[in-house]
Amino acid sequence: MGRILPIALAAAILVPVAAHAADVKIGYVDLQRALNEVEEGQSAKARLKAKFDKSQAQLDKEQASLKARKEELDKKRLAMDEATLRQKAEELDKDFVRVSGLYSKLQKELSDEERDATAQIFKKMRALISDLAQKQDFTYVLEVNESGLLYGPPSLDLTNELVRAYNAANKASAKK
Repeated sequence: MGRILPIALAAAILVPVAAHAADVKIGYVDLQRALNEVEEGQSAKARLKAKFDKSQAQLDKEQASLKARKEELDKKRLAMDEATLRQKAEELDKDFVRVSGLYSKLQKELSDEERDATAQIFKKMRALISDLAQKQDFTYVLEVNESGLLYGPPSLDLTNELVRAYNAANKASAKK
C-alpha cells in the first residue's frame, strides 16, 4: 500500500499535464531568412546597396583627392617656406578630418536606414506570424536565431508560409 499511493499520486498529477501537453503546438520561423526572401526585403537590400555604392564612390573620390594632395605636398615640401608648408599641411589635415566625418556620417545614415527598414518589415511579419499561428492552431511560434532552437521538424517551420503571406500582403511596398 505504501508504494501504490506515490504511484497513484504521480499518475494523478502527470496524466492531466500530459493530456494538456498534447494540445501544445510549437512552430518556428527564421526571420532573417524571411527578411532576405521577401520582395520588400530584397528591394530594401538593393536600395541600400545602391546607396552604399554611391557613398563609397564619393568617399573613394575624396580619398584619392587627399592622397594626390599629400603626394603633391611631399614633392614640393623642400621648395616651400615653413609658413606655407604648415598652412598646406593644416589644410590637408582639416580635409582629412572632414572626409573622416563624412565617412562616419554616411555609415550612420546607412545603418539607420537599414535598421528602420528591417524594423518595419519585422513589425509586419509579427502580425502575419500571429495570423498564421492562430489559423494553424500553434500555441507558440519561436524565432530560430533568438530562441536557441537547434532543430525542429520541417513541418513546423512557418518561414516559407510567412514569406508567401508577406509578399501577397505587401506587393506595393516591395516596388518602392
